[in-house]
Amino acid sequence: MTDDANGPTREFGARLEQARTQAGLTQRKLAQATGVSHGAIGLLETGKSLPSASHLTRLAEVLHVSVDWLLGMQDLRQTVQETSSASEARATTDTSGLTLLGRAASLPDSPEQAVLERVPNPHPGIAYLVRFAAPEFTSLCPLTGQPDFAHLVIDYVPRDWLVESKSLKLYLGAFRNHGAFHEACTVAIARRLVDTLSPLWLRIGGYWYPRGGIPIDVFYQTGPAPEGVWVPDQGVQPYRGRG
Repeated sequence: MTDDANGPTREFGARLEQARTQAGLTQRKLAQATGVSHGAIGLLETGKSLPSASHLTRLAEVLHVSVDWLLGMQDLRQTVQETSSASEARATTDTSGLTLLGRAASLPDSPEQAVLERVPNPHPGIAYLVRFAAPEFTSLCPLTGQPDFAHLVIDYVPRDWLVESKSLKLYLGAFRNHGAFHEACTVAIARRLVDTLSPLWLRIGGYWYPRGGIPIDVFYQTGPAPEGVWVPDQGVQPYRGRG
C-alpha cells in the first residue's frame, strides 16, 4: 500500500528508521535478519509503503520493539490489517477483466493492434524481479522484408501490476509481420511495457542474430536497478561465430 509519503505511512517509516538506527542495523542487515527485502525496507522507511502483518511482526521482533510502538496509532494498526487482508485477497488474482487468458486467441495483425493486459501484483511493496525470455522472437527488415530473429530477455520489478503472460506472448508474436529495425523493435517493446505497468524498474536485452554478417544487440533500461533487488545476468552469450 502506498500513501505518497504522507500520513500513516510517513509516521510508520520514521518509527521504523528510528528503531533500526537504535538497534545499530543498516537497512541491508535488517533485511537479512527479517527476510524482508532490502528494497522493501527502503520503501517502508521513506513512507512509500506499509508492511504486511507478518512482516510487521518480524520487524518488531528483530528490532526489540512492540508492534504497537511501531504503528504508533490505532488508525495505522487498522490500516495495516486492511492492507494485509487486501494483499491476501490479491494473491488469488481476479482475472474477470482479462479478455485473452483461457480463451481462444489468434496472433494480432500488428503490435499496435495487440492488447497487452495486466493483473494486480500479489505482493505490492515487496521489491522482486520478474523475467521473461523470448528466444525465438521474429520481425521483418523494413526495407527488404527478410526475417530478423532475436533472443529477448525482459526483466522488471513490478509496482502495482504484472503483465499477463499470454497477452505478452501474443504481443511479441505480432512482430512477425512487422517491419522495423532492431533498435526500434527492442525499445518499443520496453516502452509499451512501461506504459502498461508503470514498473519500479525495467530493462530489456535484445540479442539479435546476424544477418548480412553483423550481429546487433540492443539494450535499454529505465534507470539504475533498485538497491537490494537480485538482478541476475541475462545469460545470453555474445555472438562469436565460428572463430
